Amino acid sequence: MSLLQAESVSVSFVTPRGTLHAVREVSLTIAEGETVGLVGESGCGKSTLGRALMRLELVSAGRVMLDGHDLLATEGAALARLRATVQMVFQDPFGSLNPRRRIGGILAQPLRIAGHSRAAAEQRVAELLAQVGLPADAVDRYPHEFSGGQRQRIGIARALALTPKLIICDEPVSALDVSVRAQVVNLLMDLQARLGIAYLFISHDLTVVEHLCDRVLVMYLGRIVESAPRARLWRRPLHPYTKALLAAAPVADPARARARPRQLLAGELPSPLTPPTGCAFHTRCPIAQDRCRQDRPALRPVHDGGLVACHFADIGDAT
Repeated sequence: MSLLQAESVSVSFVTPRGTLHAVREVSLTIAEGETVGLVGESGCGKSTLGRALMRLELVSAGRVMLDGHDLLATEGAALARLRATVQMVFQDPFGSLNPRRRIGGILAQPLRIAGHSRAAAEQRVAELLAQVGLPADAVDRYPHEFSGGQRQRIGIARALALTPKLIICDEPVSALDVSVRAQVVNLLMDLQARLGIAYLFISHDLTVVEHLCDRVLVMYLGRIVESAPRARLWRRPLHPYTKALLAAAPVADPARARARPRQLLAGELPSPLTPPTGCAFHTRCPIAQDRCRQDRPALRPVHDGGLVACHFADIGDAT
């Protein structure tokens, strides 16, 4: 059984200009101990989906099963217990910590809410600081006394406080200097190896995703357009949008960068208020045909267990 299973999840917002469909009929599964990457351009709905899976955003339609329970139908004390199963690490380590509280109080807060005694919370806080590589005296300091990388470690420690089975990481390294990104990513991998945590890793940094994730979901304008095991996605992307994303990712080796095929996209990301008819990608797609402008392609299976939403993708034997 999957740890998390989302079925046809949609999230919409009413604005003065009309209804904005941020997430459209997204289905995904995450197994225990698995890392699933979620990639796409800014504004495609990645963060909204992550927040919706924690009920931080109102789900307009669909179903979310978490550890065998219907998350969207659970309320009260049962919801509080279930929410301990999934936690979140936010993008901004500067804005996600209360600047007026000491680190000890920040980390103890979820524990006290969950009913831990003061002594038990203090002991657990000391364990959490050790797990993320911070000194014990951090409990008496304020967030502004730490670097960005250290603050993100504090955010990770807070997410670990209630021993979750799944952590949703929303761009957890994008606000950090390049020099400390690898440290935070290595910490996440080490914690997963020791604690068996599953991750939904939301990012636009494809280098980090390739290093960290087992499977990758590619999102465009609120929909999943491709899902594949990491190795196959980089070896043989099927959707034209996936090909363009990978072609735009920086490569350290200049010779490799010159040799790889270029996949330039015309135009800008359409507005989710007025999405194109048919395939939403057809306005920028280099292989679009008349059918693409009229019929929205459904996600169809690939031999390796992946999925692709394109009428003309050559799925062949993608293994």
